[in-house]
Order: sequence, then structure tokens, then C-alpha cells
Amino acid sequence: MPVKHPNPSDLEPIERASRDELCALQLQRLQWTLRHAYKNVPHYTAAFDAVGARPEDVRTLTDLARFPFTTKKDLRDHYPFGMFAVPRSEVVRIHASSGTTGKPTVVGYTRNDVEMWAALVARSIRASGGRAGDIVHIAYGYGLFTGGLGAHYGAERMGCTVIPMSGGMTERQVQLIADFKPDIIMVTPSYMLAIAEEMRRQGVDPTSTSLQIGIFGAEPWTDAMRLEIEKQLAIDAVDIYGLSEVIGPGVANECIESKDGPCIWEDHFYPEIVNPETDEPVADGEMGELVFTSLTKEALPIIRYRTRDLTRLLPPTSRSMRRMEKITGRTDDMMIIRGVNVFPTQIEELIFRQPALAPHYYCEITRPQHLDELKVYVEAQPGQHDSAGSAQQLEHHIKSYIGVSASVEVVAAGGIERSLGKARRIIDKRPR
Repeated sequence: MPVKHPNPSDLEPIERASRDELCALQLQRLQWTLRHAYKNVPHYTAAFDAVGARPEDVRTLTDLARFPFTTKKDLRDHYPFGMFAVPRSEVVRIHASSGTTGKPTVVGYTRNDVEMWAALVARSIRASGGRAGDIVHIAYGYGLFTGGLGAHYGAERMGCTVIPMSGGMTERQVQLIADFKPDIIMVTPSYMLAIAEEMRRQGVDPTSTSLQIGIFGAEPWTDAMRLEIEKQLAIDAVDIYGLSEVIGPGVANECIESKDGPCIWEDHFYPEIVNPETDEPVADGEMGELVFTSLTKEALPIIRYRTRDLTRLLPPTSRSMRRMEKITGRTDDMMIIRGVNVFPTQIEELIFRQPALAPHYYCEITRPQHLDELKVYVEAQPGQHDSAGSAQQLEHHIKSYIGVSASVEVVAAGGIERSLGKARRIIDKRPR
């Protein structure tokens, strides 16, 4: 499929800047952010004082390691507006996480924050191959979730025509794609597969639509899923990364010409990788937990936020900024089964190796007696009937490649509930 290579003159100067220029800008903005947070957020005032870290002592980027981490618990403990660094009257937008495991984490935006966010999503769409005048179909959820409105404002800033479809109503998604002929779709990768499935049910060939680019995020997904989406829809599948606590989508984005991991927009977000067991920073190239510090946010500056995403920092390729390896696991979606660390994406990769299995699955953990047990439910491809053979083969691969015993149940096509947003990959039925 054709790849849209951007004209170098289309790039912002910072996307071509030298490492020294970028680091100088980061340091200047980091010093401002630390002063802003320390002066205006009581939590940060107390947290910095507790470890003896003062903003004026920061003379290099590595000095940031002296400051404490911020966690989701900190945001929840100061619910709803206690982490804001500006008067509430200056906050023009509020978003929040779903709050499925407790109080939602609340994020505020000043007018400048919204403008910066839109500019970074526009930069992400351009990195994905989008151009002014393209039609963008947005199937991320709207509302308190940052995905829909974040993508919307960025696409408008890019000069695109926006279809604000939101999630759900899959039959109508297909109808509008056929009628409005969008060039780009922004959606979770799992829901993209559900839309492709609905196209086939309606007799529409997914490879024949107007879509050229899919910008996928909001959940971990593997390169195997990328290849499956590109094969099913004949599009370029590009990864966008973000999280509401940092700003929303647009923290990082893959470049279509390389597709080698999201490029972090380092002029606005400073990344670190830390060892999740020791909390110590590790060198670029080493695997660990991703930590972000915002550099330009006004309403909610975030200092050393622990994302729980596992990745490593990689050198620049298509832009002057560092990349991160594609997120395929999180510390909070890691299943520990009889001492073995297992991520759903590891199982996903093995499912894609079996042509008889469809990419719709979930993992169920139980503890019927004293030991944890893992069961994987996965769909058969339409027309496939050897479910016992497929189950045995997947069980063998999970044992061989991951090192844990699991039972597999292959269900008929359509037997697993489709996600309308983020896919739920783990159902934990162990007693609390």
C-alpha cells in the first residue's frame, strides 16, 4: 500500500532540531514547570519539601530524578480539583478517567492547554500521513474520556473534515464510512476489527473502502494485530499514545514512513524509564516503567507520573525526538500465574499465528483451590470447526513460548462480546 512520506519542509522546526537544542528547551520548560507546581499545588509543595528537592536546584535534566513520583492515587486523594495549579475559573475543560477501580482521576485544561493539546494531536495526524482536507472518522468515545474530543480538536486544527461518530452503533459506523468516504479513522484497534467484521456481515469488502490510514490507540496492541488490521482493511495502521493524566492522546505518535514505535513529543513531555522494583532510572534501551513529566501544562502540571506502561526508550529515526517501543504490557495488566509473568499481548501474538483463530479473546483467572488457573477464551474463524485441535495447539504454544499452563476454549464465531472502546482482556474471578 502506498505510504505518504511527509515533505521535510512540512515539519515543525523542533521536529528537526538537534539534540542539544531540544535538551536546552526541555530544561528551560522543566524549570518553569517545577516552579509552577511547587508554588501553586499544595501536594507538590509538601512532596518536594519532604525529600528536600527544590525547583531552583535543577540545573540539568538528570536532576529531575531527585523529585518524587506522582501516582494515580495522588490524583484520587486530591479529588476533584486539588491538583490544579490555576484557579478553577481559569479551567476551561475537565476530563476524567472512568474510575472503575475507585474515584476517577480528574484532569483540567486552561485555554492554552487545549490549544497545545490540539496542536500535538494535529502533529500526530500529520506524522501518521494525514493532511489538511482529509476526512477523519473519529470512533473514539466522546465525553469525559479524552480520546474523542482530543482527536476531534487535533483533526480540526490540522484542517481536516471531522466526522464525530464516537463509539458504538457499529452498523452505522459502516454506513457512514461507505457514505462519507473518510480517508482516516481514529479508533481503538480492537473496535476496528469489530467494524471490519460488521462490514463483511453487510457484504462490504473491508479492503474496498476509502480508508487509507488508521490511527489506533487507547489500549496495548501488538505488531501482529497491526499486520492483521492492515491485511483486513488495506490501510496503514499507526500507533498513537497518550493518557488522560498526562494530557490525552497525542503524547507520542508513530511516523508513517517508519512505523517503528511512537515518537515522543519531547518538547512538551519529558520521558524516563525506571525499574519498577527499585524505582531507579535506567538507561535508554533498557526495559522498564514509563514515567512522564509535563513541560508546558498550566492547569495540571504532572511531575514524574508513573504510567504503569512497560517499554524502553529508543533513539530517534524519522524525527529528532526519541521513540518508545510499542506498548504491549502494563504493570497493572500483568497476570502472575504460578510465578510466571503473563501479559495478554503475549497470548494475542500466539493467537495470530493460528489462521483458524480469530483475534477476539479474553483471559479468565480463577483460584478453585490453592493455585491460580488461567483459561483463555478465543473465537474460531468463521467456517472453522476443529475447535479441539485449535485449542490444543494454542495450549501447547502458551506452554512452550510463555512457560505457563493454560486451558483454552475455542468458541464459535461471534461468541465473544465485542468491545465498543477499550477491549477487556482480563477477567479476574479469584476471591479477594
